Amino acid sequence: MKQIFEIFAKSPKKNIQKPKPKIIVDYREKNSLIISELIKLGIEIEFKELKVADYIVKDVAIERKTINDFVNSMINKRLFNQIQELQQYKNRLLLIEGINEQELYSDDKSGVNGNAIRGFLLSILLKYNIPIIFTKDYEDSAKFISVLSKKQSKELALKAKKRILNKKEQLQFIIEGFPGIGPKTAQKLLKKYKTIQNIINTSEKELKETIGKKAEVISKIVEMNY
Repeated sequence: MKQIFEIFAKSPKKNIQKPKPKIIVDYREKNSLIISELIKLGIEIEFKELKVADYIVKDVAIERKTINDFVNSMINKRLFNQIQELQQYKNRLLLIEGINEQELYSDDKSGVNGNAIRGFLLSILLKYNIPIIFTKDYEDSAKFISVLSKKQSKELALKAKKRILNKKEQLQFIIEGFPGIGPKTAQKLLKKYKTIQNIINTSEKELKETIGKKAEVISKIVEMNY
């Protein structure tokens, strides 16, 4: 009877190890503290050159910015281009890291008006439909990414490409590089003077008739020594 019982007895359960969640990370993030934290959390990392975004987690593209990087890339217009490139992905996130370590709206440190930053954040949310996550620090960022990596969703094909500006956009991008010159002012100058050379060669007095006090900024930079 004992032998018969043993035949029908349930075999012991085998410990089947689940595969580690895997994410794709841009190679420029290699030295970030968030990487070692993700590895601690049991995430497998694959480094690649990503044309768009810093992290690909399942079907979500994530652009990660520390507060300093966010403000600086907002000033030099780089973030505007990155936001447009993220539009190639159906699911995308902007992750702003370090709200426990630095004040985002500090006019004194960044030199950018707090309301300008708030307005830019609203544009990202409303105009470009990109959700924003604010994290306390790199550990908090890693936890968000870890949770996302364990959600059931499809893998994402890496087909995104860098956005190439057309000739008009290139000219506008250069003019917007002057402090305080936004898209509307840049377009106004280019429509009137046609070329960057014409804008530079125009007197401050004449520029003031077109764009007001902002002309002083252009004149100062054009005449500035290296």
